[in-house]
Amino acid sequence: MNKQPMTLRATTLIAALLGSLIAVPATAQAPAAPVPLQAQPAKNSAAATLAPIQGAAFAGKRLVTVGDYGTILLSDDDGKTFRQAASVPLSSTLTAVHFSDDRNGWAVGQWGAILHTADGGENWSIQRLETQEDRPLFSVHFVNTQEGLAVGLWSLVLRTQDGGKTWAPVDLPAPPDGGKADRNLFRIFASAKGELFVAAERGMVLRSADHGQSWQYLNTGYKGSFWTGVALKDGTLLVGGLRGTIYRSKDDGHSWQPVVSGSKSSVTDLVEGGGHVFGTSLDGVLLDSTDGGASFTWKQRDDRLSLTAALWAGQGLVRFSRHGVITDGQGL
Repeated sequence: MNKQPMTLRATTLIAALLGSLIAVPATAQAPAAPVPLQAQPAKNSAAATLAPIQGAAFAGKRLVTVGDYGTILLSDDDGKTFRQAASVPLSSTLTAVHFSDDRNGWAVGQWGAILHTADGGENWSIQRLETQEDRPLFSVHFVNTQEGLAVGLWSLVLRTQDGGKTWAPVDLPAPPDGGKADRNLFRIFASAKGELFVAAERGMVLRSADHGQSWQYLNTGYKGSFWTGVALKDGTLLVGGLRGTIYRSKDDGHSWQPVVSGSKSSVTDLVEGGGHVFGTSLDGVLLDSTDGGASFTWKQRDDRLSLTAALWAGQGLVRFSRHGVITDGQGL
């Protein structure tokens, strides 16, 4: 298997997740195994805004971020200030979050965890947790309040039709280059037409036209990993990943063209807003496009702090990093 080098996002989403497994010895006196440390509630901390952030989403107008140590942050003023969620039942790494409306949201992460909130992110409950096998989930997307999908390690795809009360695995077809379906699936996103796409390893993008019941592979021509993707308002698809690589499609993924980003820093997130397309990257690089992702300019932070995610809120870009929320104004 031709695996690509892994840096910040892949290290966080794979190595750090798998490397934090805890062996729990069985005892004759206690039939039920102790709860792993990661499955204990997240702690309230004055330094929560400095925790590494892995994903961000909108709950209506509210900004919601998730990250290491079960940290979930909320902002009701377009990202000017953040506070911790009232209760989070896990202290393990959370990798992604998505809301179907301003109340109902889902977060995923280590131990194959899926959390749900029904109050805009204030309080969360566990819908799924597999502590016997840490097969982390990397991304989640809900079509509506009932139908949703989560994707993760080794082609793991889970689908729900009841708001997350139950989750069933979806078997992917064998990839076109042979072998079994074993690619890591890093980011799921939707187009305005309702099609679902997944940015994955080895230059692959997956597409589903039936809310995730069946999938097909789209070969971009790239051989490295895509970590993120976005469908723009005009239907253009963009995926980005290792070494500043960005590919673009104007025909629903049937054909792809490479885009020169100008940077070799791996792309961690792509977001549209204010007539721009922005890309966050490692090494403090922020990409900026004013032509729908056909070309990019870039700037780099003086401290080269790796950027992990972004949201366009109000009239500006709110950026997140391996050191939490960015508030110093560098970069934009």
